Amino acid sequence: MSARDTDWDGVRLHVVTGKGGTGKTTVAAALALALAAGGRKVLLVEVEGRQGIAQVFDIPPLPYEERKVAVAPGGGDVYALAIDPEAAMLEYLEMFYGMRRAGRALTKLGVVDFATTIAPGLRDVLMTGKTSEAVRRRDPATGRRVYDAVVLDAPPTGRVVRFLNVTTEVAGLARVGPIKNHAELVRGVVASPETAVHLVTLLEEMPVQETLDGIAELRAAKLPTGGIFINMVRPEELPQSALEAALKGRFDVEELALGLKAANLADGAEARALAEALAAEVLEHARRTQLERRERRLLAKTGLPRYELPLLAEGVDLAGLYELAEVIREQGAA
Repeated sequence: MSARDTDWDGVRLHVVTGKGGTGKTTVAAALALALAAGGRKVLLVEVEGRQGIAQVFDIPPLPYEERKVAVAPGGGDVYALAIDPEAAMLEYLEMFYGMRRAGRALTKLGVVDFATTIAPGLRDVLMTGKTSEAVRRRDPATGRRVYDAVVLDAPPTGRVVRFLNVTTEVAGLARVGPIKNHAELVRGVVASPETAVHLVTLLEEMPVQETLDGIAELRAAKLPTGGIFINMVRPEELPQSALEAALKGRFDVEELALGLKAANLADGAEARALAEALAAEVLEHARRTQLERRERRLLAKTGLPRYELPLLAEGVDLAGLYELAEVIREQGAA
């Protein structure tokens, strides 16, 4: 595996968050593929119970076990894990209390589900704990890390700080003992330079504002901010002069109609109607371009690295996922 300089050298846990509808899971999957390229082994983790990873990779629903889901360019492997809170709690009971058999009995009584429902902080500790364990895990035979990197498809931006801030979340559950110690180990991973919290957004007002708010919350909580992935970016199709003319109401519909006639694309009233429809499209494109440029400037003020991923006309299938992974690598994010 050849060395390659990236913006995130030394980062082993990539947390991906974003407002709903921005393509957070898609970006997390593409980032995992990009990180695995060239012979690396990467684990992609989801915690929301939506089976989003299975949908993105077009595979059956994932069980609660690490399973290979893709081969990256250059021979790397992407494994995936859909964390189930109940199964994670059984693991926790066995690891710290030797109570797996008792845990199964508790599960039948519904006590495990009850515990994670009344204490959502415990649920977050279990989720982040399993992810942190994968980051730290070593092969007993070689002593090497099992995974070169772990990508966590985290909750949306509005909940991610609470989700990651496990030390605070567990404070009301336990002040001493295994739960507190476990939370402190998790915090040691999540708040370290080995972690980066990336944010996914669109060039639209609400997602950008939520991204800015999320960055402020992460910084206030002293959690490590990563990069901003601007998803579904449309190309600017027209020259600046045409955009400015449209915005200032100087787009010449008559001239456009004459051009359509000269090109034998339309004639008479049809040419005029088509020219008016095209002029309206140009105006809409100009307004959207103006908005997107303004949102880019706001994101630039954060000082964080920014990566632009194109809007795929055919939607995001498996081939599209590999295309996005290549774009991520070309921009130095992996």
